[in-house]
Amino acid sequence: MKPLSGIDMMEVMRLTRRGRLNEAMAMLGGTGRKSGSGAAAEDRAATPRPRAAPSAFPAGLAERWRRMADAGAVRRTGAEPASPHDVPVPAGARFETRLFANTAGTRDYKLYVPSKPAGRALPLVVMLHGCTQSPDDFAAGTRMNELAEEFGFLVVYPAQSKAANSSKCWNWFSAADQERERGEPSLIAGITREVIAEFGVDPKRVYVAGLSAGGAQAAIMGATYPDLFAAVGVHSGLACGAARDVASAFAAMSKGGAPSTGRGTGIPTIAFHGDGDATVNKVNGEHVIAQAKAGDDFIAEREKGRSPGGVSYTRTRYRDGRGRALHEHWLLHGAGHAWAGGSSAGSYTDPGGPDASREMLRFFLEQDGPSR
Repeated sequence: MKPLSGIDMMEVMRLTRRGRLNEAMAMLGGTGRKSGSGAAAEDRAATPRPRAAPSAFPAGLAERWRRMADAGAVRRTGAEPASPHDVPVPAGARFETRLFANTAGTRDYKLYVPSKPAGRALPLVVMLHGCTQSPDDFAAGTRMNELAEEFGFLVVYPAQSKAANSSKCWNWFSAADQERERGEPSLIAGITREVIAEFGVDPKRVYVAGLSAGGAQAAIMGATYPDLFAAVGVHSGLACGAARDVASAFAAMSKGGAPSTGRGTGIPTIAFHGDGDATVNKVNGEHVIAQAKAGDDFIAEREKGRSPGGVSYTRTRYRDGRGRALHEHWLLHGAGHAWAGGSSAGSYTDPGGPDASREMLRFFLEQDGPSR
């Protein structure tokens, strides 16, 4: 096997974005073909699954690559919902499909407007789905629309396209998609700004959350747009900068991807992660919080509990010198790669866990507003 430094990562990324994950895996294993004049013909040809990677292949990387090819690197723990997903919309509410475009491209998104009359500037929660999911699937699984009806806020669900990633994963591992006003961060921020402007959203109460690849993308949004988002929720995700390419992405998923050291993002962050997660190592939840609070002093308060569904957890709150709980980490014991407390009407959920949606919303509304 070639060392990673000898691999044409541009070609690996090209194959990944075109959905040619098996060929990209072969290249990482040192058995793939280099790019050249025959690339277009290769894209039209069907390629059989390569044989097992050699033993020199980084431990677990080949199997994780196959998971991504087969299931978007997310293990299903909830029931497979019907397609299209049936998301109830009460009388007076709206769940609309919209389109946003800028110089980085176009993305569909779904917007939930609750039935309750506003009478005030509403909060906004931006929800970023995981691999292979859709806005409807994510809405059904997280039940965030139901909370929007209960508390009165808007919910927007940007949709990743298959053209951008064949498994509909947000490209959190791409260096070009981790920068302000570039790539996918610019699209998500643009959608957010569009909804803020149209509906007169309270600019101090705009939040972003996501699952798995969506959780990693939420961390990126918090790091790149601390002036736009007041708080971040990361479920089973990774810190901003945990990876810069495909190879480092799988290394981060397997062993943890610590972000670059330095000043923390400073944005209030809540993270959920199962310690039985076989897809994204639990240490990544710790890295998410470490990135948010780096350089500042906090007092950690730990408490143990058990959800009504029988999932035990350890919750750690980090308070600053004024006593404010600015960061929160939930370690879910025995839980896998799934949204805690979600509905089996959606995919990638663990209905028995603590209600991550409700706890995230509670945490969001406790915060003062985005940093300036």
